Amino acid sequence: MKRQNQSMITEFILIGFSNLGDLQILLFFVFLLVYLTTLMANTTIMTVICLDRTLHTPMYFFLFVLSCSETCYTLVIVPNMLTNLLSTSPTISVPACAAQLYFFVGLACTNCFLIAVMGYDRYAAICNPLNYTLIVNRATCTQLVLASSFCGFLVSVVVNILVFSVPFCASNRINNFFCDISPVIKLGCTDTNLKEMVIFFFSILVLLVPFVLIFTSYVFIVSTILKISSVEGQRKAFATCASHLTVVIVHYGCASFIYLRPTSLYSSDKDRLVAVTYMVITPLLNPLVYTLRNKEVKTALRRVLSRYSPPKTV
Repeated sequence: MKRQNQSMITEFILIGFSNLGDLQILLFFVFLLVYLTTLMANTTIMTVICLDRTLHTPMYFFLFVLSCSETCYTLVIVPNMLTNLLSTSPTISVPACAAQLYFFVGLACTNCFLIAVMGYDRYAAICNPLNYTLIVNRATCTQLVLASSFCGFLVSVVVNILVFSVPFCASNRINNFFCDISPVIKLGCTDTNLKEMVIFFFSILVLLVPFVLIFTSYVFIVSTILKISSVEGQRKAFATCASHLTVVIVHYGCASFIYLRPTSLYSSDKDRLVAVTYMVITPLLNPLVYTLRNKEVKTALRRVLSRYSPPKTV
């Protein structure tokens, strides 16, 4: 009987928004608007970085890669979520669920490592400016990005194996709007405590270790900035870090709330709200913060627009 139940589960039902009734239509248009804005904003910032040579620096190279990664990250989750909002019975096959979880975890971990790398870039630029071009050269930037991606997707492979090696024979109803780790592994009909502990250990490695490194970097950064005699110099130095710090706080804050807890403390309603912020709002925050608070990007954007805008006719 157990084997029969296992073989029958070929798809999962995503019940994340099913209890909202007519509000699902409103949410569809709200999320669609945010999603299109996110795509446009990330595409714009990537285009400006490519076209304006003044932004061909390590800081903006990392920002370009982060914007590209977050664009792919939203593609994994949001289109399927929008489709499910219009469906009366939102389902996803087991292989599609595994693929979604793989790319979601891989890209999310990559983003965590990239944000830490950007913290290291700010540390090198402010604390060791004379040797900055030697420390963070083109080869180093490429190696750091490749290492971030490799580590991110390596973690994802391990997590996927742990989650989908569990036999699903109790239920196929995922209490979320996408295939996340805790809602899926909770559907297993065997003891998953050991696997959950391993996943929790990886969550600590992916979230806490980079955050501690970023925090340590900013201790040295603040110490160096306070030694600058010019108030204007201090202001400019703090301004270059403010955007990155904003992204760090929101990104690591939301992710830590969801993943740095045992599965037993999983709260579907609260976690679903945080997950929406993490999946939909945070990818929009990155380009907005780096354009609205960054004079270099705004100036470069104006140059690009003036360069490629059609000439005015008299």
